[in-house]
Amino acid sequence: MITIITAAALIIAAYLLGSISSAIIVCRLMGLPDPRTQGSNNPGATNVLRIGGKKPAAITLLGDSLKGLLPMLVGHLLGVGPAVLAATGLAAFIGHLFPVFFGFQGGKGVATAFGVQFGIWWPVFGIWWPIGLPVLLIWLFVAKVLKISSLAALISMALAPLIVWLMGLPPALMGMQLIMSGLLIWRHRSNIEKLISGREDRLTDKDPSED
Repeated sequence: MITIITAAALIIAAYLLGSISSAIIVCRLMGLPDPRTQGSNNPGATNVLRIGGKKPAAITLLGDSLKGLLPMLVGHLLGVGPAVLAATGLAAFIGHLFPVFFGFQGGKGVATAFGVQFGIWWPVFGIWWPIGLPVLLIWLFVAKVLKISSLAALISMALAPLIVWLMGLPPALMGMQLIMSGLLIWRHRSNIEKLISGREDRLTDKDPSED
């Protein structure tokens, strides 16, 4: 039985881990410009790709995904209930959006959301990802067909709560996903405006995600 103190420590740790900006750190270590001041001014993998190319972008994408996945795995190992697991995933996601270490100026959250979704249900040594895998496949399909990564992110994350509902997961996890999807869509509001006006950039073969 997990204690309140342990649950609180897990949630706080998830937020602090989420607050570590992979994009900013990767750019600093690799001698690249601060992603908050270059390109789209967004500290995410796509902007790092524009600034520094595939390698730093791939490292950023991996780092952002792990920020969402690792706290969920720790939660499973500790045997936390759905409510604590949901709070943990949401804390990691919010940490990415509003990082305490970087003036609360974070990314848009797609990669971290994927990490959380892949960690919702993770049997030991099992390959069974009933939430993360469908959402990722939707992103890949839309990105491949329409070649607009922001639209792929919006569609996949808008459908994520439906996938959670179809899987019959506890209400706490449904609530977590609804909040994540809502925040992610809100963070993409400038992309939505560009989509409506037809000014949104199309996905190229170099773009790893819209994060």
